[in-house]
Amino acid sequence: MKNMYKVYGNMLSGNCYKIKLLMEFLEIQHEWMPIDIMAGENRACDVVRLKGNGKIPLLQINESEFLTESNAILNYLATGTMFLPNDNFIRAKILQWQFFEQYSHEPYIAVARYINKFLGMPADKIRQYQSKQEGGHAALKIMETQLAVSPFFVGEAPTIADISLYAYTHVAADGGFDLVDYPHINAWLARIVAMPNYVAME
Repeated sequence: MKNMYKVYGNMLSGNCYKIKLLMEFLEIQHEWMPIDIMAGENRACDVVRLKGNGKIPLLQINESEFLTESNAILNYLATGTMFLPNDNFIRAKILQWQFFEQYSHEPYIAVARYINKFLGMPADKIRQYQSKQEGGHAALKIMETQLAVSPFFVGEAPTIADISLYAYTHVAADGGFDLVDYPHINAWLARIVAMPNYVAME
């Protein structure tokens, strides 16, 4: 009998939520191991500390195999499914959007959200928060342009590129990003929510 996956994560983290969302879409059986980073549980949990370098999400595949980094985990779990087609060019396009998410999207939208929602906008972070707004809107404009010509980021069907970008985009308002001027992003968000087995961020 195959071991059940364990996922060490926090559902309020976009990077962890990505994993939960894909696993629900694919009906992958797993045990969710909640980790509260703000309470330091990532340092207290030996598995996360030793196998994940103190970082979540951490996917435990079996007794000896572990994966960190949200997009690496998505690629592992999605292999052989509709969320990661076999076509090499499509797979490269998916990776292109996942790199975009990590380098051009998350450093602005996710960080602004963290400063506001989790740190409570302390005075010494206001300048940093404000500095994230321009870059976040630049990323959103690129996304809006793509979604004006295709319903999902890599064509007509959802892939893990969409899951990567959905996680922090759908809570972008927490970081001060008003999505009212991004109609194509809003339509795409609605398409994700309408998918079978969708689970909301808790």
